Amino acid sequence: MYAERVLSGMRPTGSLHLGHYHGVLKNWVQLQYEYPCLFFVADWHALTTQYDDPQGIVDSTWEMVVDWLAAGVDPARATLFIQSQVPEHAELHLLLSMMVPLGWLERVPTYKDQQEKLENKDLSTYGFLGYPLLQSADILIYRADKVPVGEDQVPHIEFSREVARRFNHLYGREPGFADKAREAVKKLGSKRARRYEELRMRFQQQGEQAAVGQAHALLDEAHDLSHADRERLCGYLEGTGKMILVEPGALLTEASRMPGVDGQKMSKSYGNTITLREDATSVTQKIRRMPTDPARIRRTDVGDPDKCPVWQLHQVYSDAACQAWVQQGCRSAGIGCLDCKQPVIDAILREQAPMRERAQPFLDDPQLVRSIIADGNSKARHLARETMRDVRQAMGMDYR
Repeated sequence: MYAERVLSGMRPTGSLHLGHYHGVLKNWVQLQYEYPCLFFVADWHALTTQYDDPQGIVDSTWEMVVDWLAAGVDPARATLFIQSQVPEHAELHLLLSMMVPLGWLERVPTYKDQQEKLENKDLSTYGFLGYPLLQSADILIYRADKVPVGEDQVPHIEFSREVARRFNHLYGREPGFADKAREAVKKLGSKRARRYEELRMRFQQQGEQAAVGQAHALLDEAHDLSHADRERLCGYLEGTGKMILVEPGALLTEASRMPGVDGQKMSKSYGNTITLREDATSVTQKIRRMPTDPARIRRTDVGDPDKCPVWQLHQVYSDAACQAWVQQGCRSAGIGCLDCKQPVIDAILREQAPMRERAQPFLDDPQLVRSIIADGNSKARHLARETMRDVRQAMGMDYR
């Protein structure tokens, strides 16, 4: 049995905006209090579409990590690291590429979708075709069983599950597995061994699913059991081989409802963003200049909030009383558009205030961020090395 673990990453794009906060970072902040979490900068992934212009990736990385910390991601609770600083990601990616069928990569939904969206880029590269497999390696190397994603990313998690399944099928049957498993049973001690065998028979002969959980709990009590023997007994229990890679599960997250200042989804490509730590004067000006219902040419004209981009922001930031005030005031011309915008301005500035405060120490002393990442790189690499040791051993490439 492996411990619960959450893994998530972001490509380094520099300063993050409120769409990132509401779509990803708020969820990260909550998850870090519920599970052991690993959050990483996917700088190698950035190269799949930015290979011809990698300048700026490093600066964007540091800027993005400051935003993570500003949003409330706590390095005392979560491990923050950079993908390229844990080279085991690349090693696992290479080894998996030897056994993953080409057709699996070509059928990933986002492969052709991204090629069409980025048609100005030459994406007929090996790296772009293989990025879903690198993504799988990112997840599998930490044996992460929970990956927070939106519904559009679920196929990537299923792909990772198939990769883990194929790897375990090909390499999980170590030579002499049954003999080694029986020897491992003896190491449980006579009382636990009898109980384990009883639970194993109940599951395999009677299909009693509850027996699996009870057996895993029994194994958890055996503190002197080695990692390898524990894995053998988990596989022996369920009639499979030794489980090397854990099949991840999707932790579904709600899609961000954060609109940009033009009413479209907030996105850098649309030029309609408000960054997490944007200057208060700039935020105020952007909201004040937002387009409103075209029917409200004069202050005395009545409007329809449903046709106004500002109303979308009220749905994110305003409580029921304020929303009712907007609906009534707009439809009766009782309030002007600037009146309507002010509660949104105030709410965004309130949201940003603690972010600016949390970010300031890291802006004053950039070495603090470097230290956090160096520590995270070390922790992540320790976990990655454990997995790679088992992967090499399973494939017969440990050269001992």
